[in-house]
Amino acid sequence: MQNQDFTTTVVVNNTPAEVFKAVQNPRAWWSEDIKGATENVNDLFVYQFEDIHRCKVELTEVVPDKKVVWHILDNAFNFTKDKTEWINTNVIFEISTKGDQTELVFTHAGLTPADECYEACYQGWSHYIGRSLRDYIVTGKGLPNKGGQAQTDKERDLKGSR
Repeated sequence: MQNQDFTTTVVVNNTPAEVFKAVQNPRAWWSEDIKGATENVNDLFVYQFEDIHRCKVELTEVVPDKKVVWHILDNAFNFTKDKTEWINTNVIFEISTKGDQTELVFTHAGLTPADECYEACYQGWSHYIGRSLRDYIVTGKGLPNKGGQAQTDKERDLKGSR
C-alpha cells in the first residue's frame, strides 16, 4: 500500500544551511505566537491559533543542514470529534541538495486522508510550507499567522464559525 502521509516538497536556490536555519524559526513562517524553544533536540514549544488549534511539540532529531523532526506530544482541534489526531505523529523536514539547488521534503508522518482534520491540515501545511516557509527562505519574509490573524481560507472559516 502506498504511503499516504502528507508530504510536500520545496526546491530553492538557497544553501542547505539557509534552509535549515529557516526551518528552525517557525515564528517567521508558521506563527509569530509560538512559545518556547525551536532549535535543539529536546526543545519544547507550543503552537496555538486562538481556540481553534493548539499543539505541544518536542524536537526529537536535529541534524544540521539535513534534518529536523518534531514529535507532537499533545494536540487539540476545536473542529474534530477525534481529539487524538496529531498526537504521537512526527513532522519531518529533510534537506538535501539536488544539483545546484536545495530540496526540502516536508512530511507529516501520521497525517493521512483518513483523518478528520485532513482537509484543514492539508490546506494549512500547503500554505505554511509551500508558500510561507518557501517565501521566508527565498526573500526573508514569511506569512505566519499572528495574534489571531488567519492566513488560510480554512483558518478564516473556522474563526468565523465561532
